[in-house]
Amino acid sequence: MQPEDLPLAGTVVLDFSQFLAGPVAALRLADLGARVIKVERPYTGEIGRTLAFAGRSAAGDTLSFHAMNRNKEAVVADLKDPADLARVKDLVARADVIIENFRPGVMERIGLDYASVRELNPGLVYASASGYGDTGPWASRPGQDLLAQAVSGVTWLAGADRPMTVGLSLADHLMSCHLAEGVTALLVRRARTGRGGLVETSLLEGMLDLQATLLTRPEGEDLAASPRPMSAWTPTGIFATKDGYAALSGAPLDLLATTLGDAELTQLAATGEWEKHSDRVNDLIAAALGRDTTAAWLDALPAQDGSSGWLAPVLTLEELLASPEFAALEMTQEVERSAPEPGGTPVTLKTTRSPIRVDGEILRHRRGAPRLGEHGILSEGADPLGGDPHGR
Repeated sequence: MQPEDLPLAGTVVLDFSQFLAGPVAALRLADLGARVIKVERPYTGEIGRTLAFAGRSAAGDTLSFHAMNRNKEAVVADLKDPADLARVKDLVARADVIIENFRPGVMERIGLDYASVRELNPGLVYASASGYGDTGPWASRPGQDLLAQAVSGVTWLAGADRPMTVGLSLADHLMSCHLAEGVTALLVRRARTGRGGLVETSLLEGMLDLQATLLTRPEGEDLAASPRPMSAWTPTGIFATKDGYAALSGAPLDLLATTLGDAELTQLAATGEWEKHSDRVNDLIAAALGRDTTAAWLDALPAQDGSSGWLAPVLTLEELLASPEFAALEMTQEVERSAPEPGGTPVTLKTTRSPIRVDGEILRHRRGAPRLGEHGILSEGADPLGGDPHGR
């Protein structure tokens, strides 16, 4: 797809955010064609350049920074310096979107909060992300993914006797989706009315939204301590097989009992009230599945359309990457980062692509994450939006 055909082509985004949630929201907009310019502090840049997952880095920055900031530009500005701040406000006056995820009150002290910048640019869409919102008793607490998972209740949902984290930055990525969704919605409204707007969300709100099915209940009914491992009509869960693990979901118990060849399970299914004996049902299924391999059960449990819809193998990431399904998705791409010096050799990195398609086409972008100040240092007179910033 040509750049000018992307949905957000011509949209200028100033990305003041750092580390994960905000930068990934900006990345989602960049994947859709927006021109995203990171505004970073001098010398060190945003914290994501140096704060690495498992200490992994390449080409001077962390691998997580490369993954979350591909297809962006980068300028340097000292927001505490009045001259630089004035230059930033000049950029704000010509931009379409601002994204920030500082603690509540920080942008207001700088003079870049929504109320202030709206005076400069009434059509601006302003996206603000925080840990816990800006009004409650936790508003001043540091917002971090693990902390948000901890207070949200989800760490108890695995059914273990102790809280367990997901192992991924779930709260950050959820918030990035909500933030990008809000930005695109306000851009649609602006196209209709000419009016900008403010979208706000937090890590905790995203985690609560994720648990909507648990939080939805009749008035006066107690909240369940954790979701049951089985639904009212079908067993659900992860079970050990002879050579690994398999996930079971969507198999009607009568058909499952017949396939597994378990007489007691067949009797329980016939009662129509097997959920009253869910622990016993679980034990019987576990014992049966443990007698053969995952592949054998995949062949034995076909869904109505002929696929193994009731059962899936539990794969490691390495096993998934080696699978034909992963190859068919074409989920990776190579990006190229500019050389650190003129005439030097660019650095090529493999990373993921946008997970969506537009008009049947995969969205790919060759440009890697920018070096600090690669596209200008405002104190030296750089103007990344010189000419027509929107490319129209």
